[in-house]
Amino acid sequence: MPISQRIAASVAATAALSIALTACGGTTKNSSSSSDSSSAAATSASANPDAPTKKGLTVAFLPKQVNNPYFTISDNGGKKALTALGSKYKEVGTSSGTDTSGQVSYVNTLTQQQVNAIAVSAQDPGALCTALKQAMKNGISVVTYDSDTNADCRQLFISQASAEDLGRTEVQLLAKQINYKGEIAILSAAQTATNQNTWIGFMKDELKKPEYKNVKLVKVAYGNDDAQTSFQQTQGLLQQYPNLKGIISPTTVGIKAAAQYIAGSKYKGKVEVTGLGTPNDMRAYVKNGTVTAFELWDPSKLGELAAYASVALASGQISGTSGQTFKAGDLGTFTIGDKGTVLLGKPTVFNKANIDSFDF
Repeated sequence: MPISQRIAASVAATAALSIALTACGGTTKNSSSSSDSSSAAATSASANPDAPTKKGLTVAFLPKQVNNPYFTISDNGGKKALTALGSKYKEVGTSSGTDTSGQVSYVNTLTQQQVNAIAVSAQDPGALCTALKQAMKNGISVVTYDSDTNADCRQLFISQASAEDLGRTEVQLLAKQINYKGEIAILSAAQTATNQNTWIGFMKDELKKPEYKNVKLVKVAYGNDDAQTSFQQTQGLLQQYPNLKGIISPTTVGIKAAAQYIAGSKYKGKVEVTGLGTPNDMRAYVKNGTVTAFELWDPSKLGELAAYASVALASGQISGTSGQTFKAGDLGTFTIGDKGTVLLGKPTVFNKANIDSFDF
């Protein structure tokens, strides 16, 4: 089944879920302050679902890291949607996945430029808050995607899937691969990454279940979404824990780097790798037996949904209040959930049997 059909089907099947995945089920944070959250509430009364979709808007995408293959795919999805909507797309950002001050500077610049909406993947849950609140005070719609900030610092969070689904299923995948026995490690991105930490929280909770009594999490390492650093961290994990049986890497950069190291080492066939990756990055490692299975959503659809949500906000069709709905082109109609979260759909598991059916 084509990826678009798979995603559409999963979205329909999970429309009732409150997945703030990612992403999700809990990448959002409780509001640290209620004084500024009134800005979204104040506009809810004026939201008109029948308002015309504005054209000629400028929507800026601010990913965690420009030139990161994952965000290139995602943001190009946003560009595609904005073109179809008759609005303008721009992308800005830092080349580092940990430059939070750089993200703040870009938000401030976009506010000064008076763009109509900002779609941002936050490197840190709180670092952008002051800048994003200022943007909203200036009438700019603010959407987070992939990685959230505090809930009162934006209007919507576009979540890939349920954070709980992602965290738990990654543990389930790896446990099955290692026969529910042995030492495992997690190779994350930045230590402050909201989505990574939320997923890891659910991973740790999943590991408390009786069926994992013989599975031991020995370490959480951080590769900072940098290929070389992630490669080195994988090497370090295996040197420090020679009996390691598996690695979960919930980052597309990390899982590819881990697979690359293991594929060329004595650990191939002895240490399993799973996590979140793109089919095109992971195809060779699946086919050569380094990786049994991994999962992800379609990042281009995530970017598309962020763009449609941004335009719906800027057009006054929605304000971010729970229960409101908006249309997102061929992706369908979406309902805003708790804390302004919009769920794309459930992740897809990729393995040798189906990986050639996907191209992204």
